[in-house]
Amino acid sequence: MIQKLTDKIKKTGAPVVVGLDPMLDYIPGHITQKAYREYGETLEGAAEAVWQFNKEIVDNIYDLVPAVKPQIAMYEQFGIEGLKVFKKTLDYCREKGLLIIGDIKRGDIGSTSKAYAVGHLGKVQVGSKVHAGFDEDFATVNPYFGTDGVKPFIDVCKEEKKGIFILVKTSNPSSGEFQDRLADGRPLYEIVGEKVAEWGESYMGDSYSYVGAVVGATYPEMGKALRRIMPKAYILVPGYGAQGGKGADLVSFFNEDGLGAIVNSSRGIIAAYKQEKYAKYGEACFGEAARAAVEDMRDDITQALGR
Repeated sequence: MIQKLTDKIKKTGAPVVVGLDPMLDYIPGHITQKAYREYGETLEGAAEAVWQFNKEIVDNIYDLVPAVKPQIAMYEQFGIEGLKVFKKTLDYCREKGLLIIGDIKRGDIGSTSKAYAVGHLGKVQVGSKVHAGFDEDFATVNPYFGTDGVKPFIDVCKEEKKGIFILVKTSNPSSGEFQDRLADGRPLYEIVGEKVAEWGESYMGDSYSYVGAVVGATYPEMGKALRRIMPKAYILVPGYGAQGGKGADLVSFFNEDGLGAIVNSSRGIIAAYKQEKYAKYGEACFGEAARAAVEDMRDDITQALGR
């Protein structure tokens, strides 16, 4: 799967992943009003609005990018109805040829961690039958439990030829409360990065490991250090756009071959129509605004990489 990601990045020329993280206030009024007329102001109505919003976004961007990254919490907030739409969105993205990074940030130990891995990346035995649950291609993993929490994911990934992105240095402002703490005179995020490289050595693709890392665009100097520590790990880079990251900040996340990183933007794309730059599209053409935002992001990154 990591080679497939690399190939799709080369084909599209866009090391970009679109975060499908819908909030109700991102969704244009004509979509929510229609959903509420049909289902009422209920969890089912909210989920229907999210589905129609997602579908329009995907229809406008699927040929431009290699992957999408749905954040499961944005769906869980609507309960079972939201999770149904999460799965429906995953299936639709796969039909459109997109790779799927499930932003689930799971982590536990033993059978619990394995169950998370099976549910999102693997297959579960039900009597004499085997079924895939959510069936993403990649998932984000919290490493706080250490190898006990990560190894079950790697084991399932090996069975299914899928991958993970482990949280190393996240983009949020307070990440340093723990991640920047010194341990043996070094920042904790560097030690986690070394473990990612170690775990990745046991599960390599042609050029890159199936074990990747999450490193925020808002910390480019740390990204440069982590790129050296994890030369064979793909880096998933959140924090572009709405959180302040821009193309010029991202060069150090990539290897000299122009690969090795994929950059996420969520509300900067899916709610682009709310920005002054894309206001001309209006609510009615929010999907077209999202497409224009993807094209601008792609051009910003490729220009910064000198490609």
